Amino acid sequence: MAAAQQLSMQSRTGRTNQRECSYDPRLCQRDYALTRPAAGYGSQGERLVAGIVPLSADKYYVLLIQSTRRGGWVLPKGGWETDEATAQDAAKREAWEEAGIIVKVNYDLGLIPERRRPDQLTAQAPKASYHFFEATVEKQEAQWPEMHKRSRQWFTYQQAKQALADRPELLDALDRCTMHR
Repeated sequence: MAAAQQLSMQSRTGRTNQRECSYDPRLCQRDYALTRPAAGYGSQGERLVAGIVPLSADKYYVLLIQSTRRGGWVLPKGGWETDEATAQDAAKREAWEEAGIIVKVNYDLGLIPERRRPDQLTAQAPKASYHFFEATVEKQEAQWPEMHKRSRQWFTYQQAKQALADRPELLDALDRCTMHR
């Protein structure tokens, strides 16, 4: 399938099976302290953010991480760096850095536009465009780059929905995934 056709199908459906890509957390851990290029930005100046909805193998639980800014719970996500070929690569890296998990991507959940009001945007939290992927957690490491900044916890769908109530873009990603409700 041509890349343009696949992109068109993804934007219409919000879900496309994705080819599995490998990600070696040891490389990330080794290079983590090195300066990475600035996060990528879209054509309207929005920050390009990639994220993961990490599910248990039975799809009854989703893994959330503690936000470093607000103390609440969030999905693993972060800037799509300019040296990363795909949003999926960025999302898998963020899952490793923030949650210490190795994942297998199952579905592309599509693009989710910014939902915050203009008065909620700041220099530290600028306007963003989110690209989320559903993934199965294959391994949960005991040590990971942000282990001293974040905790992680498994939630049922209802618990996660409540924990993410003030983050509509994250709720949208959760609602697009195939976990049991």
